[in-house]
Amino acid sequence: MKFLKFTQYVYLAAAAFMAYRTVELWNSGTDERYLYLIFAVGALAMFFFRRLYFKKFEERAKNNQQKQP
Repeated sequence: MKFLKFTQYVYLAAAAFMAYRTVELWNSGTDERYLYLIFAVGALAMFFFRRLYFKKFEERAKNNQQKQP
């Protein structure tokens, strides 16, 4: 369970790296910059999705513990 807590930050780090590469390649004239931009947005979306999913998972586990005597 603790592993899931840290995997969401891997997506955040990947999004930061992809955003950096996008800015670095913006004036290069290649289409590679758009690929990095799409991956950066996708990684950022995955960060928020995993964060929401983890919070729901924690809440469900907390509710299940409270129901058991």
